Amino acid sequence: MRVAQRVQEFLQPASDPSAVRTATIGVGAAFLATALALPFARTGVEAAIPFYLLGVVAASTTGGLWTGLIAAAVSSMGITFIFAPPRFKLHVDRLEDVLATVVFVVVAVVVGLVVARSVETRERATHGERDARFLGYLATKLLSGERFERVLDDVAAALLEPFGLAACRIIATLDGREIRAEAVRSEPVAQAGEFSEASILIGGVTLGRVTAIRAVGAKPFSATDRELLEAAARQIALAMERARLGARVRGVQVEAETNELRAALFSSVTHDLRTPLASIKAGVTSLLTGTVHDPEQQRELLTTVLEETDRLNRVVGNLMDLARVRAGALVPAREATDVEEVILAVVARMQPQLSTVVVRLRIRPDLPEVFVDPVQLDQILTNVIENAALHSPVGGELTVSAASYRDTVEIRVADQGPGIAPEDRERVFEAFYRGGAEPERPGTGLGLAIAQAIVLAHGGRIWIDGAPGGGAAVAFELPVAREREG
Repeated sequence: MRVAQRVQEFLQPASDPSAVRTATIGVGAAFLATALALPFARTGVEAAIPFYLLGVVAASTTGGLWTGLIAAAVSSMGITFIFAPPRFKLHVDRLEDVLATVVFVVVAVVVGLVVARSVETRERATHGERDARFLGYLATKLLSGERFERVLDDVAAALLEPFGLAACRIIATLDGREIRAEAVRSEPVAQAGEFSEASILIGGVTLGRVTAIRAVGAKPFSATDRELLEAAARQIALAMERARLGARVRGVQVEAETNELRAALFSSVTHDLRTPLASIKAGVTSLLTGTVHDPEQQRELLTTVLEETDRLNRVVGNLMDLARVRAGALVPAREATDVEEVILAVVARMQPQLSTVVVRLRIRPDLPEVFVDPVQLDQILTNVIENAALHSPVGGELTVSAASYRDTVEIRVADQGPGIAPEDRERVFEAFYRGGAEPERPGTGLGLAIAQAIVLAHGGRIWIDGAPGGGAAVAFELPVAREREG
């Protein structure tokens, strides 16, 4: 099959650059060998044969099998015409010269075959390695996760070098959207010569094509080139299928997360908004109907209404803060802030919510100021302390500590509640996550999510630890204020 292909290539019209090149190299090698052997012309055929063999080897190495055979044929005529007596005539008088010429032709053909096969094997190995590297690069690039339009631009540019192209075009249809990529070498496409195309097939359906264009006068595409181009098209098809499936998976994930968020929001609204509203309505109704005459009971009802109103305000505020976080509108107005001052203010304001626990403050002296938004720091502490109080047993101890660590101030709020399992310590920062240990506890599940967003916006970090006496500790770090910032 390969020999037949070689014969077909050799019998191509002389205008084919490859056929002209083959003949030129073969004839040129024979003439060069003749020129080198001429000084030994009077010695006889034996002196010329090594030079002609060298010419056949050089031709086979440079141009392949048919180039070596042409060199052998022309060399045999040179031996007969120039070196075998009578010289400069195409017949031979001596039998030994005839035998020498025949042996030369046989040896030259064998040497040409061996050398050409060796060169072909080496070139095949070199091309195989090149093609493997090229396909490996394509696979890496197409599966890199970059924007698909940019990936196709890079792939089109990468196809230029291994194929020796003047230009390469890729047209693909992804989810009903046509994507075009084109790369051009120095030659304009208007002067393009031969081109080859490979279809991008997914499930038997053509969703695009890769067009490789060579410049005028360049060598034609070989069968190996077309196979490599089709392999590149298959790689692009796999990447398109992966991108399409990835988009579907992301869509399903977004839809699932949206449904989960809606369900959590509905649960939050039905429980954490309606509960304080019910308490407020009950208290106001009792006051309006005049069923409560004792001033102390009236004051107690009004206090309940005030507390539930504050609770309702915090729930609505957290929902609004979550919306700002997701919209990217949570921008801190930083200034040098005294941490101890903010902690004391928050604890004093939250006395009604902390009435069932014992609060311990452990604030190191000479604590440096932090470079934060004081209002947002107040919100972090409020959410974290309220969360700890909700999960603390009656009479339990709640500890708020603060200490400097390197270029940060670490604030820690520890409770004596049921604690948080290690596998859930990341999930507690998700919006509306309330855990499974005590689902009946009040709260929207937004406090820690918003606290984390604010801490991260300040360049800090927040995490969950176990508390020494049982329970959980929420710790976070904030950057220290430098003089130039203050």
